[in-house]
Amino acid sequence: MASTDETGHDAPQAPPSGTTPPTRPPADGAAPGTGMPRWLPRAMVLALALVAVFQLGSWAFHQLIGLLINILIAFFLALAIEPAVSRMSAYGMRRGLATFLVFLGLLIVCAGFVTLLGSMLAGQIIKMIEDFPDYLDSVINWINGHFHTDLRRVDIQEGLLHSDWLRKYVQNSASGVLDVSTQVLGGLFQLLTIGLFSFYFAADGPRLRRALCSVLPPARQVEVLRAWEIAVDKTGGYIYSRGLMALVSGVAHYILLQALGIPYAPVLAVWVGLVSQFIPTIGTYLAGALPMLIAFTVDPWYALWVLIFVVVYQQFENYMLQPKLTAKTVDIHPAVAFGSVIAGTALLGAVGALISIPAVATLQAFLGAYVKRYAVTDDPRVQGHRTPRGSGGSGLLTRARGVWEQRSGTRGHTASADSVGTTGSATTDSETTDSGTTDSEPTGSGPRDSKPEDSGEASS
Repeated sequence: MASTDETGHDAPQAPPSGTTPPTRPPADGAAPGTGMPRWLPRAMVLALALVAVFQLGSWAFHQLIGLLINILIAFFLALAIEPAVSRMSAYGMRRGLATFLVFLGLLIVCAGFVTLLGSMLAGQIIKMIEDFPDYLDSVINWINGHFHTDLRRVDIQEGLLHSDWLRKYVQNSASGVLDVSTQVLGGLFQLLTIGLFSFYFAADGPRLRRALCSVLPPARQVEVLRAWEIAVDKTGGYIYSRGLMALVSGVAHYILLQALGIPYAPVLAVWVGLVSQFIPTIGTYLAGALPMLIAFTVDPWYALWVLIFVVVYQQFENYMLQPKLTAKTVDIHPAVAFGSVIAGTALLGAVGALISIPAVATLQAFLGAYVKRYAVTDDPRVQGHRTPRGSGGSGLLTRARGVWEQRSGTRGHTASADSVGTTGSATTDSETTDSGTTDSEPTGSGPRDSKPEDSGEASS
């Protein structure tokens, strides 16, 4: 029998040992539980981890941007020498040996050119320093004769030697020798890195393609190999176009230098052709500085003529020669080529300007295979011609002219209705015959049209 308290209600029984009493619902007015959800700490940890990974990746990318640009240059250089290496390996030569021979030939040509140019430049600088007093005397005599002054070379030399500008310039130059040496060593290391990567890309090209295709399905493998082939063709075409422009530039500057009687004209012409084409944007002006310096040693006015010719030829090359020649060899529109150079310069500087055209040409040729094209209509407006009059154009004037001609024709027919002769009667008869023939068609179709109604009446 259940135990009761003094009021007669059942007393609450104690729960059995080992069991947890049930939780009572909160009393009226009690606030619900305000504990943190279980997913919130995990979400916060995941967000912090993603932010940390992003910051680490951004820091690593900025630290490795120089290496990535060198690898990109090496890849395009390997694409440029790929045809020569493949042709040599097709005759039974090992690919590594073929790549080594190609690089050795390029190194010999570059070293010989730099050595010849350096010796010429050193000789001309020494000659210019030795003849500088004579040049200074000629300039002073010209100034004294035209402006009626009394300048002397000794006064000018003493003023330059005791000037604060010269002293500050010498101090800055002495302090900047270490920086120049560091930049030279950094440039040599960068060239070594580019050469090493480009050698591996060219020598191990088949192995690299095989490793890349091994992680792709067969359909994607075909697309990757096709893109690789297009990149080789377009890069080779770009190098070919640059070589042609270098040849044209070298011949043009050689004719000028030879006409002015400037020494070392062939070497200077080769210098201008190569530097102006393979150093984008500022290459032409860097290339023209050396011929101007050599021309100044012969006659100061010759340096001015060289400067004018360099500027004029640069405009001719930018607006006439380069767009047409690049569009033919790389097969892209001149406007697209010019825009790609601007975009590449904005993204990667001089390197982007150098590789932007072959990269855009490769992308355009690869995507062109996946764009469906249709036959173009023979509409004269496609060729830029306007629609001739009376061709049924949909312009407002054409429609207004048609309405006016309709109304004029109706009034003319009404005015000449009473004067119609035999010809008019024959025409009327023919029209009646035609109309009768036309009316006979719906007459013949009448029974067919009435069949459903008859069947409906019969069924009713």
